[in-house]
Amino acid sequence: MMNKTAPWIALLGVAALTTACTTTDPYTGMPTRNNTGTGALAGAGIGAALGYLTNTNKGEQGRKNALIGAGIGALAGGATGNYMDRQQADFRRSLEGSGVMIRRNGDQIVLVMPSDVTFAVDRSEVQPQFLRVLDDVARTLNAYPQTTIDIVGHADSSGPDAYNQTLSERRASSVASYLVGSGRVISDRVFVAGQGERQPVASNDTPEGRAQNRRVEIILRPLTQ
Repeated sequence: MMNKTAPWIALLGVAALTTACTTTDPYTGMPTRNNTGTGALAGAGIGAALGYLTNTNKGEQGRKNALIGAGIGALAGGATGNYMDRQQADFRRSLEGSGVMIRRNGDQIVLVMPSDVTFAVDRSEVQPQFLRVLDDVARTLNAYPQTTIDIVGHADSSGPDAYNQTLSERRASSVASYLVGSGRVISDRVFVAGQGERQPVASNDTPEGRAQNRRVEIILRPLTQ
């Protein structure tokens, strides 16, 4: 299979933002900045393009077309549930004791990576001890290539909105950078976004709630026609 990571990896470490186009976040349905091919977001020593990670992918259908063009066939309707069941079971085995939570929403699988196990306080670099967990994630992702991968960062409501938005983007980009780096996962599958403090899963009025809201989610969806 052709390695599609090179165009995106070339963007890593670029600090300047140039004029960006927009694309639709498949996770939220909201328009979001897409710097693919036009610039990069740099933070804490790591830069990564947001949005769809290849120059050819201008939207969700473009991502599907790229994967099918790369020889990854779409799932037939009746096979989808079983495929996602097996993938979920493999994630539960490989991520047991890692601190990563696994949720199932219909045919979607969501891997929830709390910031306290993934990042140091107010930092966006993945902690070295968590890289082995991401290696396990990458291995399972590659065993199930007929899923798309949305990597979405979230923050609590502490601090200014703009800062929280940027931090959520940087953290999502760090996870994506590692997963795509060195060809671990092909970039055609990946979408990256930050949602800042807009999608809390718990109350921001307590330390425990804020800790739950600081997270990176990897949303896996079956590739279907």
